[in-house]
Amino acid sequence: MQPQTPSSPSSHPLNGHAVAAAYPRAGVPVQPPKRRPRVALVLGSGGVRSIAAVGIVERLRHEGIWPDLVVGCSSGALFGATIAMEMSPKDALHAATTLWSAELTQQPRWRAYPQMVAPKLMGFDADFGLRDNSLIALRLEAAFGGRKIESLPTQLRVAATDATTGKPVVLAEGLLTQALLASMAVPFIFPSVEVDGRRLVDGVVSDPLPLDAARDAEVILALGFEGAMPRRVDRASRLVAQATTSLINNLMQARLEAAVARGQRIVSIELGLERKVGLWETGALPYLYEAGRRAATHHLPRILDQLEGRAQREVA
Repeated sequence: MQPQTPSSPSSHPLNGHAVAAAYPRAGVPVQPPKRRPRVALVLGSGGVRSIAAVGIVERLRHEGIWPDLVVGCSSGALFGATIAMEMSPKDALHAATTLWSAELTQQPRWRAYPQMVAPKLMGFDADFGLRDNSLIALRLEAAFGGRKIESLPTQLRVAATDATTGKPVVLAEGLLTQALLASMAVPFIFPSVEVDGRRLVDGVVSDPLPLDAARDAEVILALGFEGAMPRRVDRASRLVAQATTSLINNLMQARLEAAVARGQRIVSIELGLERKVGLWETGALPYLYEAGRRAATHHLPRILDQLEGRAQREVA
């Protein structure tokens, strides 16, 4: 929970209960203060759009709501980490400009091309990647240093995928930079990352909206993003994108439906963006931050209903 500033005993929200417990009136049962449900913020992969989560939590903070748990995969894990560190919005937006940019995906691995042409001769293996991830690792180290996941002020879980089995992996301890590097390791584009003896790749492969990693939360605020289908299929890369985007979108919807069927109380937050935002469009960060604040305001009645255990109201 967000640390609370010290307050005087008379202004403390639970002060009345504390006094009643200390000096109960004869024959009057004391009602304990109502416990707030455990809240999780679950962030899917959405490129730069995931920064909207910073605007969402900042708006909810003014209502006295802060997530007990943050779960994210890929870009959702990256920007979720800034929330778990309880960075100010200004610092989070500044960090995002260096942590998520097209420059990071343009570092070639010169050995990759010979490996594709002559795989046996050049030693093509499961750790293949078209791009070098060393610059990403350096940026993560600069932003997060040697922090451990388990030591962050707000609990964080990072979703990745076991490259060997294809099963989801949830990292809740260990080096934050390694976990984030693994969660963003898009297969074929970046090499897998070894964590505790396992080769891990992007969490989006197995669970693009990792709701299952937040089963112990009673209320889940979910920010997921459907991938945009190519308008035209006029090259091989767009044909591949068409297939993979369909698979990821369907998997995300299936995960969401399964979580609802399990009885999880979920508020799916839609940003309602008025224009298309590119995957690496860091210039849109302020716009996305404000979109997150507006979305939180729009969904606030539903969020409060879920926190109180009431049936959700319809929000126009």
